[in-house]
Amino acid sequence: MVRLTIDGIAVEVQEGTKILDAAAQAGIKIPTLCFLKDINEIGACRVCVVEVEGCDQLVAACNNVVEEGMVIHTNSPKVRETRRVNVELILSQHDCRCATCVRSGNCELQTISNDLGIIDLPYNQKFKKKPWNKDFPLIRDSSKCIKCMRCVQVCENVQNTRIWEVGNTGSRTDVVVSLNRKIEESDCALCGQCITHCPVGALRERDDVDKVFDALADPEKITVVQVAPAVRAAWGESLGLEREAATVKRLVAALRKMGFNYIFDTTFSADLTIMEEGSEFVEKLKNKENNKFPMFTSCCPGWVRYMKSHYPDMVELLSTSKSPQQMFGAITKSYYAELLDVSPDKIYSISIMPCIAKKHECDIPTINDTEADKDVDVVITTREVDRMIRAEHIDVANLEEEEFDMPLGVGTGAGVIFGATGGVMEAALRSAYYLVTGENPDPDAFKEVRGMDGWKESQIEINGTVVKTAVTSGLKNTDKLIQAIRNGEVEYDFVEVMACPGGCSGGGGQPIHLGQTSNRVDNLYKLDKEANLRFSHENPSIVKVYEDYLGAPMSEKAHKLLHTDHESWDMPLSPKFD
Repeated sequence: MVRLTIDGIAVEVQEGTKILDAAAQAGIKIPTLCFLKDINEIGACRVCVVEVEGCDQLVAACNNVVEEGMVIHTNSPKVRETRRVNVELILSQHDCRCATCVRSGNCELQTISNDLGIIDLPYNQKFKKKPWNKDFPLIRDSSKCIKCMRCVQVCENVQNTRIWEVGNTGSRTDVVVSLNRKIEESDCALCGQCITHCPVGALRERDDVDKVFDALADPEKITVVQVAPAVRAAWGESLGLEREAATVKRLVAALRKMGFNYIFDTTFSADLTIMEEGSEFVEKLKNKENNKFPMFTSCCPGWVRYMKSHYPDMVELLSTSKSPQQMFGAITKSYYAELLDVSPDKIYSISIMPCIAKKHECDIPTINDTEADKDVDVVITTREVDRMIRAEHIDVANLEEEEFDMPLGVGTGAGVIFGATGGVMEAALRSAYYLVTGENPDPDAFKEVRGMDGWKESQIEINGTVVKTAVTSGLKNTDKLIQAIRNGEVEYDFVEVMACPGGCSGGGGQPIHLGQTSNRVDNLYKLDKEANLRFSHENPSIVKVYEDYLGAPMSEKAHKLLHTDHESWDMPLSPKFD
């Protein structure tokens, strides 16, 4: 153990502890800006500097370890002045027009500046705004970048894609798309983890809010909106709602107040996905010797992009089932259009998703299989719907809860847990077990696939057949799993992959509050536990859509509307193929 003194407090910590962590154990908060634990500990911003007695220079608390007998001052006059100057210099190269920034009120630089009492800049401001493709789902504003390197480190060390790199040197240092590529030419998975880990507004999603407001104002359009499972676990965070108050039914009330014609639950189409994907897997399993394994889930478009760019020779292993978003769009503009007795083109289909890759997914030309131009017209993220609520001045805390519309508003607990890592696998196994045996398992029989571990394995027995499964989230974990499969080190029948760590709950379109993913996941499993229906095949709306329209899972009509060819569109290859 190491003994030291921090701000007059005697502290005893493990050898090798960073000064920042030692101070936290003593209840002392040292401000940081570029720091991300175990990911970005480079001390680039110099905001976390502290004074150590006996040292001439201030030291960064994030990457210097404690030593026996140290006496540390975290907020001495020298520290405060240095910290202030460092932040002022950062601000001199940052577009400070906070009123027009999506991160205003939730910006780490803004918070630190306010805490330091900076109300004027003694330095001339100089920043450069570089051109960017505004049609791409991921937007970068170079004038706001503070060169903290978080995006570079997250993309490389968590997601294994290396889209960002450091360009130039000295005062001209910048973060750029790697290998001198344009972003649309890169193999970006559109996971959005660079956005959720950026401390400022340099990275954001393409804003499609105006498209939705225009549709709501158009009397010729019938607006149909779907709400993804993970959205219910996070939408209230940036609106100041306690988790107990931020129910999905209160979100439904807000959407209805905005003027949406029909409000439905994506858990309906998550259940539909389970019926198709589960049936697809069972059919493959029955004829195992003539099929290739494992079968990979395909509901995460970030993962599909990654597979196509990094392992194009394995794309055939993806389930052909569309994602819940796209299944919902297809059903809305076919089955539901017939129920309304309107042309599919009259319906404007809107998705509220925790993900920015969904913005790309709905624009894939070959994914549209109804008579309309697009099955899903526009996708907005959880952050965007929160901005819409604020723009409409809706007091969500005082709204009475309202129900989803019918018949596409019925979902099960199995559909809800699609928003958590392991949830798709668990939901699929619940119904696969039923499809094979004709009996329901205990709904919690497959809970070993739950949890935040990046790579989980399980074996289950269904009617005498042992099924080997794996669940992974985060693309670096995914890459390790795929390499193990390719090297013959492991063997699986069914693999669930989510691009974002923790699954959709930690998606790139969710409110930006680091460390909340596990709480959101827990909330989804709580909702599953409390649900009256916990098996996708027992959803009465699913039963009816098959009886009245689709016929049966994997039928000709189901295959036309609910399945897709992942090899029918192009994706830039990873540079490793160059």
